[in-house]
Amino acid sequence: MNKHRAKEILSAIVGKRIIVVGDVMLDEYIWGNVNRVSPEAPVIVVDAERYSQVPGGAANVVNNLCALGATGAIVGMIGDDPAAGKLRSVLEGEGADVTGLVTASDRPTTRKTRIIAHSQQVVRVDHERRGSLSDQTKGELISQIERLAEFAHAIVLSDYQKGVVSQDVIEACVVISARSKTPLTGNLKPKTISSKGALTVLTLNLLEASQATGGDPLDTDEQILVAGRKLLDLTGSEHVLITRGAHGLSLISANHPTRPQHVPARPVEVYDVAGAGDTVISAMTLALAAGAEPIEAVTLANHAASEAVKKVGVATVSPDEIAQSF
Repeated sequence: MNKHRAKEILSAIVGKRIIVVGDVMLDEYIWGNVNRVSPEAPVIVVDAERYSQVPGGAANVVNNLCALGATGAIVGMIGDDPAAGKLRSVLEGEGADVTGLVTASDRPTTRKTRIIAHSQQVVRVDHERRGSLSDQTKGELISQIERLAEFAHAIVLSDYQKGVVSQDVIEACVVISARSKTPLTGNLKPKTISSKGALTVLTLNLLEASQATGGDPLDTDEQILVAGRKLLDLTGSEHVLITRGAHGLSLISANHPTRPQHVPARPVEVYDVAGAGDTVISAMTLALAAGAEPIEAVTLANHAASEAVKKVGVATVSPDEIAQSF
């Protein structure tokens, strides 16, 4: 795909409305420097200099969509706590629709606190509860998806194994997507994949794809093709996208199951891969919603991710940055 075609797609995605269903979280950063070792224990001391908070998990997918000129509508679970208020505020500031957030009084809003020293992550502290949501909460989530789907151009499932992306929710999204004839994409974890989760594009990284297909290593193009075909057969999805880090991305499609399409990684200096998967599925889904062919959508997503990993921390990219990368 050339720069002209990339610009056409990037122009067409502006104003698209995408529903993101998944595990929202607040990513907190403590930035500082290291000048000494603690006298209390053999650990470094980070002198904190500044603090920042950004949307994480499924909320980062929404943030990516908004940065690309679309409207992201989030459906997820938050707690009754200050972190929920901060998350709502930040997302609304980016132009997101947060009316689909459901409050669960028995769980906290997921927070991940990262301490960064000299541009390197030192440690991460997680504040969360994992596990199944109540039937009532799942019912509220599905009701929100149905309400928002009337005006949506696509649905994204963003699974971080905190309980939102359950089988009930996935099956509801499959039905809603088929009824509205809109793309349904998903970053699903191996435990969540099932025969009732037929997506337009199912995305996994190498480790997840291996775990979902028996645990064999995926070191060659042939092994990846075999895994991709297994996932197509298992889920009934139209396409499977396997992200391969430095080796790019591989798209295996049900209409051409013996002819995988490989998109090589772009050679860039990588600072932080956190959130790169969110960038991939955001850009890819938007491109599909704008009418791009699957391989065009994957190519655009590859360029978007290569720009995101050049930045420290969970980051978004702009249409101009993607266009200039071609």
